[in-house]
Amino acid sequence: MKKLTSICTGLLLVSAAVFAEDHSVAALEQANAAVVYGEAGHTSHLLEHAKTALDHLLAASITAKGVSKKYLEDAVTELQEAIDHGDMGHVGAATKHAKAAVRDIKAGNK
Repeated sequence: MKKLTSICTGLLLVSAAVFAEDHSVAALEQANAAVVYGEAGHTSHLLEHAKTALDHLLAASITAKGVSKKYLEDAVTELQEAIDHGDMGHVGAATKHAKAAVRDIKAGNK
């Protein structure tokens, strides 16, 4: 019984790590899309992608640990700033924060 419990625990830990990695990758893709739309001046699309990236980052940061978690939390802050500026129509500032989020996500995925 203990052996079975150990195996199940190990599988759970591995799947949690894969789950976090999947969300980090999806967050990076969405944050990159937010930057592209921001640079093109499309605030509504920037907001859409930034919000989706934020959702993925929040899911990823739940299981992240150490330095990776710190970078993901920094990216969450940057994406929230991007969303706030986008809501105010400040596409330049929103894009700047989305770029910072991309940088932090990449650093957290190393």
